[in-house]
Amino acid sequence: MALQNIGASNRDDAFYRYKMPKMITKIEGRGNGIKTNVVNMVEIAKALARPASYTTKYFGCELGAQSKFDGKTGTALVNGAHETAKLAGLLEIFIKKYVQCYGCGNPETEILISKTQMVTLKCAACGFVSDVDMRDKLTTFIIKNPPEQKKNSKDKKAMRRAEKERMKEGEAADEELKRLKKEAAKKKGTSAGSKDVLSKSKPIKKKNNVSDEDHSPAGSQADENESVGAEDDASNVQWQTDTSLEAARQRIQDQLTSVTAGMVMLSAGEEKPKSGKNSPECNGKTEVNKHQNGSKLTDPQYRLVAEIKEFLKNGSSAGKLKSFLATLSGTSQEVMNVLIEALFEGVQKGLAKVAAKKKNYLMAAVQEEGSQMILLRAIECFFVKSSSEGVKEAALVLKVLYDCDVLEEMFILVWYQQGSTGENKNSQIWKNVKPFIDWLQSAESESEEE
Repeated sequence: MALQNIGASNRDDAFYRYKMPKMITKIEGRGNGIKTNVVNMVEIAKALARPASYTTKYFGCELGAQSKFDGKTGTALVNGAHETAKLAGLLEIFIKKYVQCYGCGNPETEILISKTQMVTLKCAACGFVSDVDMRDKLTTFIIKNPPEQKKNSKDKKAMRRAEKERMKEGEAADEELKRLKKEAAKKKGTSAGSKDVLSKSKPIKKKNNVSDEDHSPAGSQADENESVGAEDDASNVQWQTDTSLEAARQRIQDQLTSVTAGMVMLSAGEEKPKSGKNSPECNGKTEVNKHQNGSKLTDPQYRLVAEIKEFLKNGSSAGKLKSFLATLSGTSQEVMNVLIEALFEGVQKGLAKVAAKKKNYLMAAVQEEGSQMILLRAIECFFVKSSSEGVKEAALVLKVLYDCDVLEEMFILVWYQQGSTGENKNSQIWKNVKPFIDWLQSAESESEEE
C-alpha cells in the first residue's frame, strides 16, 4: 500500500518518519442511494492514532451529508458521490485541527477532554497543550464519544523498562561490532610492514618532543609497536558500553556534585565503615538514648529527632520540610537517618502504610541530586536496627516508595548491588527485598500482555 507523509506541510520531506496510507475511495449505488466508501479508513485512522469514527464524522460535517462508520465491518460511508482528492483535502484539514500539535507540528498528540467539556491536544513530543476550536461541529461528537484512555503511570514505567531492555540489546550488538572491529584491527596491524610502523611512529615522536638520540633502535621499535596498539585501542573505545550495575553506579556517582559526592561515596583515604549494628551511620560513638523502636541514638541524633517531630507536630507542610532540614546540624546522611527515625517512630508493623502516608515528606527530602541514595541508606540503617517484624516489610516499603515516584529503579538496583555484595551481605534485609529486586529486573509490560 502506498504511503504518504502525515500533514500537507511535510509532503516533500523524504525523511519524515510519520506516514499514513493514501486514501482509497469507491463510489457505490446510484440515484438517491449513491454513497462514497472510504475503503482504507481504518488504516488511515490507525496511522493518525484517532478513532475512524472521528474522520468519517468530520467528512459528513464538512460536506453536509450523512456519514456512518460500522465498527464491526470497518466500513466508512459518506452519502453522495465525492472525489478522492476532495476527501483527501478534508482529511488534511482534519489532521491540522485534531492531530498535529499547534506548537511543534508533531502528530504525536493525544485528545483530552477537560472537566469543563473542552477538547485539547497534548503533545507527547514537546508537552504543549493545544486548545481546539470548540465552534467546530466535530467537537460535540468527540465529547459524546471520548477516545479510550491511555495507559496509566504503572504501564508507562513498564514501558520504560521494556525500552531499557531494547537499549541493552542494541548495546550488546554494538559490543559485538566493536569486537569484530578490534579483531580486524589486530589482523591489519600484524600484516603491516616495518615501513608503515615507522611512518606511524614519526608523528608520535614529534608530538611528544622525543628525539632520536634518546632511544636505541630496539627501544624505538618497541615504542612503535606500543603506539600502534594504543591507536588501535583508541579507535575502539567509542564502541564500548558497559551495562552492568557496577557501571550504572559509577555513572550515578559521576553525575553527583562535589558536595553530594562526599555523602554518597567514600573518599579514597577514608576507611570503609562496618555494616550492621556497629555501623557509624546507624549509631554514633556514644550510645546515650534509646528510641521507641528499640534503636540506640547518640545525644545529638536524639535532639535532631525531637526537632523533626516537633516540626511535624505543628502541622507544617511537606514543602517547608526541605528548607527546615537544611537548617539542622549534621551531614545529609545523619539528617536523613533521623528523619526516617522520626517518621517511623514506634512503628513495628504496617511500615508500608506509614510510608504511603508520609510520601510527601519523603518526596520533599529527595529533591537534590544523590538524595535518593542517601534515603535508601537511611532506610537500610533503620531496618538494621529494627525488629524482625519490621525487616519483613522492607520490600513492601520500597515498593510503595517506587510506586509513589519517591525512588527510581536505577538507584534501587545500585543500592541493592552495593549492599548485597558488601560486608553486610548476609543481613536479613537483602533476603527480604530480593523478590522486589527480581520484579524490577524482570517485570514484563502489562500493555504488551494485553
